[in-house]
Amino acid sequence: MNDFAAIPTTTLADLLGRRQVMDHTIHPLWTPVPRVAGPAFTVRCPRGDNLMLHAAIHRAPAGAIIVVESGDLDYALAGGNVCAVARRRGIAALVADGMIRDLGEVREAAFPVFARGIIPVPGTKRAVTPLGGEVRCGGVTIAAGDIVVADAEGVVVTPAARAADTLREARARLAAEESETLDDWEAAHRAKIDKILADNGFRDHHVG
Repeated sequence: MNDFAAIPTTTLADLLGRRQVMDHTIHPLWTPVPRVAGPAFTVRCPRGDNLMLHAAIHRAPAGAIIVVESGDLDYALAGGNVCAVARRRGIAALVADGMIRDLGEVREAAFPVFARGIIPVPGTKRAVTPLGGEVRCGGVTIAAGDIVVADAEGVVVTPAARAADTLREARARLAAEESETLDDWEAAHRAKIDKILADNGFRDHHVG
C-alpha cells in the first residue's frame, strides 16, 4: 500500500478518470500537507452524530486512512484530541465528507485531514452503525480496503481489485515522463493540439 505514496493524485486521476476523484470541496485543511496513501477504513456517521468515528480511531489499523460519510455539515465529526490519538496510533489520515474543529491543534499535531471545512459545534455520540461498510465520500463510492491517495491536488480512490494494475501503469507513466525533456513534451504537445485543431476545421490566419 505504501507504494502508492509515490504516485501523485494527478497521475491516478489520468488513469482512473473523474469517477474515482473526490469533489474539490474535500481538501486539505492545513498546508503544506504531505501525500498520504493507505487502505480505506470506512465509517458512516448520521446527521449530527460522530460516535462511530470516535470508535474507529481505536479500531483502524496503523497505516489506514479513515474515510467518513457524514450526514451533514452542521456539526464537527472530530477535533484535536481525536486526531492526535489517530496520529499516535499510526493512522495515516482522515478523509471526511464533513467538518472538523480544533484546526489549530490538528495542524500542530501535523495530522493530515482532508474534509469540507471547520465548524466549532461538536456532534453527539449516540448512533451506532457498522464499521467497514461501503460509504460515499466526496462523490466517490468507497469500500473498505480500497486504496486512498490524498495530496495537495485532491483525493483519488483506487478500487482494491484494480490496485496492482493501477500501480504498475502509474509507475510506467511516471518513468516515461521522467525520461521526457520539456522540448520533447512541447513538440509532441504542439503536434497533438495542431492535429485536433485541423481535424475540427481550425485554420491559422496570419496578418501582414
